[in-house]
Amino acid sequence: MGTSSQEADLHRLMRGSLSGDSGSHRELLKLLSGYLRAYFRRKLTHTGRSVADAEDLVQETLIAIHIHRNAYDLSRPLVPWVYSIARYKLIDFLRRTKALAKDIPIDEVEGLTAHDDRAEVESAFELDTLLERLPTKMRRAIQFVKLKGLSVREAAERCGMSESAIKVSVHRGLRQLSLLVKQEIGS
Repeated sequence: MGTSSQEADLHRLMRGSLSGDSGSHRELLKLLSGYLRAYFRRKLTHTGRSVADAEDLVQETLIAIHIHRNAYDLSRPLVPWVYSIARYKLIDFLRRTKALAKDIPIDEVEGLTAHDDRAEVESAFELDTLLERLPTKMRRAIQFVKLKGLSVREAAERCGMSESAIKVSVHRGLRQLSLLVKQEIGS
């Protein structure tokens, strides 16, 4: 992602999305999902993480983009804004999973110890509203693993579930959140 024609197309779709055009918003998220999927798979290749981890990060990033689309400044390029959200999601993931520094691409290492200013790209209120619409098991798994940064084992102990059930609940919960976002935009 990043050629001037791609930037122009994405920017046009974002402008339509911000003006209430649900078709533009759906198309924007669809295009971004492909770019983000490639970005996360490339970044996670060096850390030994799975395709499912990359897919979870794509969903988390798309949800953040949806929630924070009104914070985007139309006078600025869209691609750097999208990648800054994706980078924060990647860094948070690497922190949560306690990735070894030797396994992390050099351009990401600095971010692991950088100040956490995620408040600029996440809206707790809207996220909580979406989370409340999930079944309790999925919501708690996401809250423990994705938001509080607990390990899968720790989340399983707190929820009284198996580790594999926590993983499945997180993955399915992120997919359900993605569907809820799509419903909000009028799919």
